[in-house]
Formats: sequence, structure tokens, C-alpha cells
Amino acid sequence: MNRIARSLLFVPGDRPERFAKAAASGAHEVVLDLEDAVAPASKGQAREAVSAWLAHGHRAMVRINAADAAWYEDDLKMLQSMPHAGVVLPKADEASLARTLQILPGRRVIALLETVHGYMGLMALAGVAGLERIAFGSVDFAVESGIADEGDAMTAVRTQIVLASCHAGLAPPIDGVSLELTDEEGMRTDALRSRQLGFGGKLCIHPRQVAMVNAAWQPTPSEQAWAQRVLAASEASGGAATAVDGKMIDKPVVERARRIVAECKIIDNA
Repeated sequence: MNRIARSLLFVPGDRPERFAKAAASGAHEVVLDLEDAVAPASKGQAREAVSAWLAHGHRAMVRINAADAAWYEDDLKMLQSMPHAGVVLPKADEASLARTLQILPGRRVIALLETVHGYMGLMALAGVAGLERIAFGSVDFAVESGIADEGDAMTAVRTQIVLASCHAGLAPPIDGVSLELTDEEGMRTDALRSRQLGFGGKLCIHPRQVAMVNAAWQPTPSEQAWAQRVLAASEASGGAATAVDGKMIDKPVVERARRIVAECKIIDNA
């Protein structure tokens, strides 16, 4: 079981002085941003800065410009010489994802689902061969769709992304950014809700969000203790259905306990 990236931290591509700080932030993935965080006049400068960073052997994902943008082809050309860099494709749909993977075969690619058009083709998008994960661009999606990203208003959208990812055999998807930057409890609550909905991680826009996101996916002491009791009871019963804490446990419950224990081992070895 490999570690699933829980926190993905965006860094503006035209701010190279922040790249090393982002890499040291504890984020599981750093995403060097050539798209929304960079003004049109600075696109070339940002691409050069990202290229220089990657050329020194640093690893990162790169959010390129969308397939219908003027800078898309130049972004891809730069990445063709950086095989160790992953790609985050904004405004993704089936056609743009397939095209990107054709130009950058074998590359780690995350499809950023942030348009209604992309969402309506969700199953086709998830089924494109070579896709690693889907990320939810909730802010842009809310603006276009008119659905407020508040309370449970977007729960149906989020669960569809989770289910489509699971059905396609993808890694659990990545939830959108939290706009909260100062309220630690608010950030933690937001991340825990993403986990409860089945997401495997969350996009971050500031280093102070990283610790809250990482912690949200770490098994709690009570979860770890429960998992150990379940595995011990399963072993004692020879794999037959039994009970722990007054509740029946069977194969799916045992599998969940094994995942919790495996996740703890990955964190300990990180």
C-alpha cells in the first residue's frame, strides 16, 4: 500500500522564492501553478521559473493552462523535457485529458474537474486510460453552476465524483480548496468532512492549511485501537464472523481495519 497524497499545495509559478518553502511545508504534493495564480503578462516568466526548478531535479506537479488557452502548447512543450513532473489539467474533460495524455504518455496526471461540462461527462473523464486522480475545482464550479459551496448544497456533486473515481479504479479524488486561512478548527472540520464523503485528499492554497489536511486523514488513536481489536478478534475466530464492542464484524469490516493499520505504518515510515 503506497501513501496517498492527502495535501496538495499550490504555489504561484512566478514566485520561485516560495518553491523551496512549499517543498518543506509537509505537503504531500507541491503544485507549481502556471494557470490561475499567474497573470497573462507573467506566463512566460512563470514557465521559465518552473522549468528551472524542475531542471535541478526537484519533483512537483505542474498545473498547466487549460487546453483552450493560448499557453497550453508551450506548457506541454516545457513538460516534455521534464519526465519526472506530474500534471494537473484544469477545466478537464474527456477530450482535453486524452489529448494531454497522448502528448505526455505515462505521465502522472490529475484532472481538475471544475466546469459543468466536465461534470456532465464525469464517467467518460474517469474512464480515460492513464488518469491517476480527479480533483474537484469547487470554487470555479460554484461560480459557473450557481450552486453555493456551503453546507450540504454540493454534497451530491461531491459524492458523484467519489463514486465515479471508485468505479473507474482511480485513487480516491481530491476535494477543493478551503478559503479559510486563519481558523484552524474551521480548516480541520472542512477537511474531516471531505474525508467523510470519501475523498482521499484536499487542495491547499496556503502552507498553514497543510497540517490540518494531513491530520484529517490520519487514523485517530481510537480508530487505531478499534482496528487492532478487530484484527485480533478476526484472527481468534479463524476468519469467521464475530463481534467486537457489541457489533458484528465480517470481511468488509476486517478489510477496513487492515487499511487503518496499513495507513499507520505508512505514516510511521514517512
